[in-house]
Amino acid sequence: MSAPDGASPQANSNQPDAASSALGEASNIDKIRDILFGVQMRDYEKRFSRLEERLLKESNDLRDETRKRFDALETFVKNEFEAITGRLQSEQRTRDQSVQNLSRELQTTGQTLERKLSEFDEQTTRTQRELRQQILDQSKNLSDEIRQKYEELSALLDREVAELGNVKTDRASLASLFTEVALRLNNDFKIPGND
Repeated sequence: MSAPDGASPQANSNQPDAASSALGEASNIDKIRDILFGVQMRDYEKRFSRLEERLLKESNDLRDETRKRFDALETFVKNEFEAITGRLQSEQRTRDQSVQNLSRELQTTGQTLERKLSEFDEQTTRTQRELRQQILDQSKNLSDEIRQKYEELSALLDREVAELGNVKTDRASLASLFTEVALRLNNDFKIPGND
């Protein structure tokens, strides 16, 4: 049985050789690519992994520090309110007894007591105002510290990304290298002095 269109049986036997040759060349290119860039890619992966670990650690540290500061602030505020409430209750009990005793004795002494109560209210208002100001100041300080930590982390990340950008291979150099490899594989690359 003859081959169609005048093709010889020998031409058909060359087709599997060409296919296996193309697969061999593709396999060689993959090996060359792994040799050229495998170490660099593993280095990039290690750097990204270290950077991610560092960022996660610093983020966790910042969150823990923030939580500690908020807990300390909450404890401070609670203690202050308890102290003020205790003082208020103690003062109120003392004033009530004084009012009862003094109102029975003299009305003028009652007027003095009213004046003292007014002063006490002013003092309480002033104390509350000062406490609110302290809370506001601490909140601002915490916000500033959080913002500063965020800016430091952002700057660190930018530096790391810039450092990684400086290390990566230039595209034009890669294209030139691949062209030379392809020409060498096809035996089309002429080395000067080998003519």
